[in-house]
Amino acid sequence: MICVLFGIVLGAAIGTGCGAVSGLVPGIHANTIAGVLLSLQALLLAWFDPVVIASAMFATLVTHTFIDCVPSTFLGIPDADTSLAVLPAHSLCLEGRGEEAVRISALGSAVGVALSLPLALAFVLVLPALQPGIDWGIGLVILAAAGYLIVVSESPGWALAVFSVSGALGLFSLGYSFLAWPAGGESGVLMPLLSGLFGIAVLLRASHGVMPAQQFSGIDLPVGAIRRGSVLGSVAGALVGWLPGLSNATANALLTSVVGYDSNPREYILATSAANTVNAFLGLAAFYAISRTRSGVMAAIGALAEVPSATAILLAGAIAAVGAYLLTILLSSTARWFADVNITKLNYGVIAFVVLLSLFLCGPFGGLILLLATAVGYVPTLVNIRRVYCMGAIMVPVMVYSFGLA
Repeated sequence: MICVLFGIVLGAAIGTGCGAVSGLVPGIHANTIAGVLLSLQALLLAWFDPVVIASAMFATLVTHTFIDCVPSTFLGIPDADTSLAVLPAHSLCLEGRGEEAVRISALGSAVGVALSLPLALAFVLVLPALQPGIDWGIGLVILAAAGYLIVVSESPGWALAVFSVSGALGLFSLGYSFLAWPAGGESGVLMPLLSGLFGIAVLLRASHGVMPAQQFSGIDLPVGAIRRGSVLGSVAGALVGWLPGLSNATANALLTSVVGYDSNPREYILATSAANTVNAFLGLAAFYAISRTRSGVMAAIGALAEVPSATAILLAGAIAAVGAYLLTILLSSTARWFADVNITKLNYGVIAFVVLLSLFLCGPFGGLILLLATAVGYVPTLVNIRRVYCMGAIMVPVMVYSFGLA
């Protein structure tokens, strides 16, 4: 028993370190780390128990959900988990409230961990018997959410156009992802796709001058907003963690229908962070309850020579969450490093980095996707609509998959 507990703690420590790297370095995801650990399985098993490897994989995923807010907030670089959340977080940074944005995100993820266990238990007891109907019906849920967002838009015609074009781009990117270089992994094209829609397109129109002094005087969020954002985010994260074909980006899009990222930026950051972390834990529950992998990390755990018990992996995730929370709070204080930085030069440097990273991960195909996504992502600013409609790049492929059309 002591040996198993030691293995869980060791795996959690290793995963926390790996998750910090994947969270801070754009383009590297927890799935990438899990793939590396899986490829080294034969070597690692000579030194460690399978529980150490599996714990490290899941701890990496949990830590990543905490720390990926840091580059999104300070640099404005989105990944698949922070595509929409980057907009209010980076905006707060430009107002001198970057540390607050990161701390709000950490709080949301921490609440998500606390709510994950009761949600996982409820889902495991109720949903497996309903799974066939759920698999088909999720497309209708996404369609209804998209229709609602378009109808309430400032300009429904332009909203539908942007949603449709970005959806077509998403289908093209994922359908022809085999043209990308393998360095980015199976879903590597999401990096240039989302970076173009929500990263470069935003940075090209960003404000100029210098970054204001970063100050932190507490989290400006009422208790009621914290409670509402936590519950909404956790429910959204639970849904995308359990249901097939969905991702954190889908949860971010669904949350905009009830929490506006422009009208309630702090609550939206809290809700999306809770959703991202709950998604990780519910993905683990789905793996053990109905034998379905919802992420590359779950697929890697399932491919291990010996799959440890769910209790062991959950404990590793909980330990990693504590370390990740403390580490995120520590990293939030780096906000002051950006005071008086020339915003224009910073934005150009970030754009150059994203272009090079897209080419490195996906080759010329990644460069093409980045260019097309940037062009589509530039349209909402020109026609004065919200950027959420660019989430068609994720929502349309999910609907097509759910209806069995591809």
